[in-house]
Amino acid sequence: MTDKDTPLPILVVHGPNLNMLGQREPDIYGHDTLDTITARMTTVARDCGLALSSFQSNHEGELVDCIQSHMGKARGVIINPAALTHTSIALRDALCALEVPIVEIHLSNIYKREPFRHRSLIADIAVGQISGFGSHGYILAVLAMGERLHPSTPA
Repeated sequence: MTDKDTPLPILVVHGPNLNMLGQREPDIYGHDTLDTITARMTTVARDCGLALSSFQSNHEGELVDCIQSHMGKARGVIINPAALTHTSIALRDALCALEVPIVEIHLSNIYKREPFRHRSLIADIAVGQISGFGSHGYILAVLAMGERLHPSTPA
């Protein structure tokens, strides 16, 4: 039996307006819907020995409640905090309390956008940040989390 035989629970958190993916500003955020992205992530996660639990809300408090409810359960978090990236100390504090690896993801390259988007309150508590690869960034986040939790052993 390998480590990947028992999938590790990973929380995937999607912040405000991500429920509108595929409709809202597709020139920036792409044409994929959140359901499409989640389905792709789930397939890749299985191969990485991970079991995803996905949550989206437009409300900061609901996101904090969701994160807190996974304390002691989730082994890692993949999060696209969306606009809350730049403003939410509450979200940051909830993530810190979990004491698990965090991967921050953004569809667009936040550093090529307006200056207010260049500051992330999550970046320094994350093991890494993926930005600018569109919906493929979510797959990269799953692969990174899988490698973090199930490191490859050299042959």
